[in-house]
Amino acid sequence: MTDTQSYESSIDAASVDSWHSETDVLIVGGGGAGICAAIEAADAGARVTVLEAASEAGGSTAMAGGLIYMGGGTPTQQACGFDDDIEEMHKYLMLASGPNADPAKVRLYCDRTLEHYDWLTGQGVQFKPEYYPHKHTNTPNEAALMITGNEEAWPYSEASKAAPRGHKPQIKGDHGGIPLMENLLRSAREKGVQILCEARALTAIKSGDEVVGIAARIDMQVQYIRAHRGVVLAGGGFIMNREMLETYAPRLALGNYPNGNPNDTGDGIRIGMAAGGMAINMDEGFICTPFYPPHQFLEAIIVDETGMRFINEDVYHGRLGSAILDRPDGRYYLIIDSRHFEVLESPPMGGYPVAGTGENLEELERELDLPPGALTRTLDTYNRHASNGEDPVCHKHEKYLTPLDRPPYAAFDLTPGNGAIFATMTFGGLDTQPTGEVLDKNRSVIPGLYAAGRNSAGLPRCAEGYSSGMSIGDATFFGRLAGLSAASRG
Repeated sequence: MTDTQSYESSIDAASVDSWHSETDVLIVGGGGAGICAAIEAADAGARVTVLEAASEAGGSTAMAGGLIYMGGGTPTQQACGFDDDIEEMHKYLMLASGPNADPAKVRLYCDRTLEHYDWLTGQGVQFKPEYYPHKHTNTPNEAALMITGNEEAWPYSEASKAAPRGHKPQIKGDHGGIPLMENLLRSAREKGVQILCEARALTAIKSGDEVVGIAARIDMQVQYIRAHRGVVLAGGGFIMNREMLETYAPRLALGNYPNGNPNDTGDGIRIGMAAGGMAINMDEGFICTPFYPPHQFLEAIIVDETGMRFINEDVYHGRLGSAILDRPDGRYYLIIDSRHFEVLESPPMGGYPVAGTGENLEELERELDLPPGALTRTLDTYNRHASNGEDPVCHKHEKYLTPLDRPPYAAFDLTPGNGAIFATMTFGGLDTQPTGEVLDKNRSVIPGLYAAGRNSAGLPRCAEGYSSGMSIGDATFFGRLAGLSAASRG
């Protein structure tokens, strides 16, 4: 966790001559976290205003695949024939959240996962009770349920019982964020939430230690908006802010595909820091290099410039991306044999170019400039054990173990900078209590200030363990709690 310095100063309320408008709960950001906060605050009887910098609300959530990580026996899981246990989900998420996991947030998220499912369906979100059994970045059909991370991959598979927990709102293809946000926005507006678009929050307004409002640019002028109960920061991460990336998350700055919307510039985090909030986990984030689909690549092997394997190839694509960007100066290749040559006509989603081909392994080694005999030794060992359904070197799951013993061979280039896609987004943000209160450097609550989604350091804390659905699950659930906390104050 890294201490950070504020970028700007907050405004003293005593210097505000007049307020342009007033509300009970003022929310910065109209994505998943902000709109869920708005719904809960409105249900608690508060007047709610949302400031959205874009021309329409939805945020990065509306652009996402829409997967939401929920388990413990949801109605969708049960309808698809899966028994899941909240304690198994908890064990998995503690590992997936990484060494900086917040145990209180993980525990609360798991304990209330079934309630959160019911809340989402209560807002009109629908999940088609169908299981998609293949390894994919999302369900390509309307099926709601799939395994979305490393649940079946070593070492996670040894620590908890795997279950499909990724829930996609019903829509065909990789666009689940659209129906999710359509339903949440409809629900918010029906409850009287005021959503102001093209309204960019600039800084917090404080009265002593208390946050009492926000200065925002609306209609080309700075306006002061009073919040009688609280301000909720939910304005997205900072993946689009190159200066912040290079300062706090240089590994993420190596990515070439920022995963977010143009307004993910860290404004909410900077506002919170200026108000005295502490930013933590700022160096971490999501790193994705999608080497599947097609599913055949799970049967391939991945080697570095030594010609040796370094990871089990059935891992979630985020775990592979993290491993590669941990050592971005290396070279990385995905090796297939002739049985999978049809994929040369339809390369992997990650955009990897063909790095070389060979009638035999010695020829491929020369094309890839690998140490003589290294790839041959690696494949000999792999094939010998794979034929027995074993992988003592990297522990790949038995169902993906196929000997690569049918020459000729080909290699795809996974090396950063050679054409491969490395998509990134940030996980750092303000330190908060599970209920959303922003904490200062002494971990004391800043009165009147709350944060959720990528403006806080929430459920997902590391790249190597991440599973799809953790971010939207985190944003929607902890957004709700932040909105309710703000509405309940004063």
